[in-house]
Amino acid sequence: IAAGCRCYDPSIAFPTAGAPSPARSRYRIAAGCRSYDPNVACPTAGAPSPARSNQGRMPLLQKKLLVLASVLVTLAGCGEVTSISAGPPPGAVTIMTFNVENLFDTEDDIGKDDKAYLPLVVKQGAEHIKACQEIEVESWRDECLELDWNDDVLRHKLMALAETIRQVDGGPDIIAFQEVEKAALLDRLSKEYLADLGYGPAILIEGQDLRGIDVGFLSKLPLVGSPTLHALHFADFPEREADTRGILEATFRLPDGSLLTGFAVHFPAPFHPTAMRIAAYRLLNELRQAVPDEHSVFAAGDFNTVSTEAEATGILDQWVRPGWTIAHDAGCLGCRGSYYYARDDNWSYLDMILWSPARGENATWTIRADSFRVLNATAAQISATGAPARFSATTFTGVSDHWPLAVTLEPVQKQ
Repeated sequence: IAAGCRCYDPSIAFPTAGAPSPARSRYRIAAGCRSYDPNVACPTAGAPSPARSNQGRMPLLQKKLLVLASVLVTLAGCGEVTSISAGPPPGAVTIMTFNVENLFDTEDDIGKDDKAYLPLVVKQGAEHIKACQEIEVESWRDECLELDWNDDVLRHKLMALAETIRQVDGGPDIIAFQEVEKAALLDRLSKEYLADLGYGPAILIEGQDLRGIDVGFLSKLPLVGSPTLHALHFADFPEREADTRGILEATFRLPDGSLLTGFAVHFPAPFHPTAMRIAAYRLLNELRQAVPDEHSVFAAGDFNTVSTEAEATGILDQWVRPGWTIAHDAGCLGCRGSYYYARDDNWSYLDMILWSPARGENATWTIRADSFRVLNATAAQISATGAPARFSATTFTGVSDHWPLAVTLEPVQKQ
């Protein structure tokens, strides 16, 4: 086992990826460690090992390398081994979707309702207090009054997000983000916490959401042309449009020179009528149909379609599966979903990655079999109940109330 890894209790069956387990803490192994042979007992501290050099002593260089490995593993954090992701094979491309849950800066933006996400020191004025007291939902009102969203909190949030992203070895090639206030935050995440991974400038266009949360991309692949934000409109619910995000379209150049068009989405929340999500799916399908035949296409993000709604209405069967491949339909052993509703004891894939190959003979890329995964291998991501751990600005724990997903694309093997 790599230096710094803890041995687990072999008397308890190892939980499958994503499955909540009350004994989860007993299985924590630092990220980056290899899965070990359960038939070989863990060595006791100080015991000689056959893997060591003669006389049980390691050469000086080997010792230095072992110390370095220990430091790197410790910095990588802990997680469930079954969710740790190796990098894509050469020539392949990995896509991630990640709802980062309220990634705000510490400044008050004019025209946006971001007053909850400010340092406590600037929340003491009578005008701010009065505005917060008008909020009907008690938890939101308390957050507006008491949350201390300061520079230290933001730094810790960005560090936690970076650690989560690094579960994909070398970093995903494209990340679709949701709940980001502005492009500068993605650029900061990229430049200060993921600088070695090679992401280009953030792709984000400010939308109509009243709180100011937007969808965006970070990509290692070159951007082709200009991105476009397609606003959502609802003839039957115009008063609700301010609580929605548009669909962000961007095209990237794949390693073989072909084009990949991506849509980053964050559909209307589940408390809005199903008809609003149907309208969003309809717009997405129209946008996909407008993409040139030679482009491969994906859509990734928070579709806000609860499993119970999908079962009751057939919304995915009617509006998604006829024209798209849903990545998690291929299966994910032990995975329950990306989001957990404690009130209803319900798991859902609110987050999805959809795939549509280029049309006809242009189809040169496909989803790699068995590549879909729920990325939940860091200890910070998992609550005591086994669900996604929300980020806490008071305890500096948690990451997001969503688990990110990833899938790998690869060139089609010609027969």
